Amino acid sequence: MVFVEMVEMVDILKRADYDGKYGLYPNVRKAKIMVKVVKSLQKNFGVRRSKDQLRKRWSDLKIGVRSV
Repeated sequence: MVFVEMVEMVDILKRADYDGKYGLYPNVRKAKIMVKVVKSLQKNFGVRRSKDQLRKRWSDLKIGVRSV
């Protein structure tokens, strides 16, 4: 994943409060947010990434930030 793609993904997830625990159905909310990320990356960069790949990348980024 190129740096600018990663910045775009992180920006969308932070703005949408992806890891927030509010609401009745947080998994449904997270799925909708991830669809927005997939569409944005495809539209802006022409890259097709699966939701699972992006979820894994996001969790890796969070773990990396915590350990620093």
